[in-house]
Amino acid sequence: MNFPFYIARRYLFSKKSHNAINIISLISVCGVMIATLALVCALSVYNGFNDLVSSLFSHFDPELKIIPKEGKVFDPEEKIIHQVRMLPEVDIACEVLQDNALIKYKERQDVGIIKGVDESFARLVPLDSVIIDGAFQLSDQVANYATLGIGLAAHLGINAGFVSPLEIYVPKRDERVNMSNPAASFNREFAFITAVFRINQPVYDDHYMIIPLSVARKLLHYDKEISALELKLKPNASIAKVEAQIKAIVSDKYIVQNRFEQQESSFRMMQIEKWVTFLILCFILAIALFNIVGSLSMLMIEKKEDVRTLRNLGANNRQIRQIFLFEGWMISGFGALVGIVLGILLCMLQQHFGLLRLGDTAGAFIIEAYPVHVLPSDILMVLVTVLSIGFLAAWYPVRYLGNRWLKS
Repeated sequence: MNFPFYIARRYLFSKKSHNAINIISLISVCGVMIATLALVCALSVYNGFNDLVSSLFSHFDPELKIIPKEGKVFDPEEKIIHQVRMLPEVDIACEVLQDNALIKYKERQDVGIIKGVDESFARLVPLDSVIIDGAFQLSDQVANYATLGIGLAAHLGINAGFVSPLEIYVPKRDERVNMSNPAASFNREFAFITAVFRINQPVYDDHYMIIPLSVARKLLHYDKEISALELKLKPNASIAKVEAQIKAIVSDKYIVQNRFEQQESSFRMMQIEKWVTFLILCFILAIALFNIVGSLSMLMIEKKEDVRTLRNLGANNRQIRQIFLFEGWMISGFGALVGIVLGILLCMLQQHFGLLRLGDTAGAFIIEAYPVHVLPSDILMVLVTVLSIGFLAAWYPVRYLGNRWLKS
């Protein structure tokens, strides 16, 4: 065993002659342990919320989405788009035409986003799981149907099964506005409301309405163009690998987005919040670790006679410094390991039993308890951070105070 490490280990776990040193060392370990536990739990909670938001968006967003890099629409029969459809990993390819529209029901009206989709949309995303009224349907032999977000439906004062149809207005894109008769400058179509969905995301609940692709093309005056091609992959396919394949096929003409890139602003904000919280907790950790300065300083004073004995036995100043440096590292390392273990244990209890709840009112939140997801990369980063700050906290008294003390 390494000589300085062996002596440092004996100093850490042996009883000192001055009880205050034991207390300060214990406080140092507890401070590191609590700060480490807080880091593990905070990062895991942010990961849990990230997974929750991702699962909510998955009810509406496809696994991969292809949009034009320039312009609003493209030809779905283009050769490179056909190559994408033919990839063996692609299970479903849904054509989408999306734009803003004025939606009117009797005396109420609101500006929303119409999303024209084909029949494969029902198999593309699990929309049925978020339908709260009615049943998803695009059309039948009698009429065309619309599925609205709950916020948009509330603004219009409608619900599934209403007998009167919605009126959908879109400006004619290839004509000038007729100032004498503005109504003539709009294309108009009708659709009966068949279902209402709730994703618990305002970007969709308050603005989106799903209609048949054919109706969207009539409103926007397109023959076969689409604004996006949405893809669902086969169960065993790797999204990252398929995304790279598609990017190689479409080159710079199209943009390929996964679910995180489709909602980049939302996920980026959550990541910023996560790392700001991490930095704040690291600052608290640094304050806690400065107890090591006091603990090592007092230990060096108490062990002055031991150091003389070690010198007589042949130990040099470098080895003596290493003893106290290892002592500081073990304080931070022991506190970090205990904190990580307790943090993982607490996250597991939260995950299975929901110990910490969001509120007492049933149904007030999407979930009842704080979600958690422990990532190995976060655990490794917390360990490296604690040990790095602990090294600096131990290095200071050994380097500056030790130099004066060893010369005396």
